[in-house]
Amino acid sequence: MNKCPLTAALKVIGGKWKPIIILNLRKSPKRFGQLDYSIPQISRKVLASHLSELEKDNLVIRHAYPESPPRVEYRLSEKAKELVPVFEAMAEWGTYLIDTD
Repeated sequence: MNKCPLTAALKVIGGKWKPIIILNLRKSPKRFGQLDYSIPQISRKVLASHLSELEKDNLVIRHAYPESPPRVEYRLSEKAKELVPVFEAMAEWGTYLIDTD
């Protein structure tokens, strides 16, 4: 079986929303409602699903505080922090594409 590194990477971070979620978590942990507010185009169902997938793939760490009412924060793992410069460079290139269109 031929293993393509790019295919393996895109399987984990591909799609419209995962890079945006990762970029939104790059500076500090956020609660679900904060992410929902900062990405208004995403549905709550898709956000929850993608956060769960990112957690399963060890890119996002979910921390539930033992308090009432419950509070949950999401933050990037060290593995995901390595992606931030890549996504920032892609965003810069995307800006170039938009500006030269």
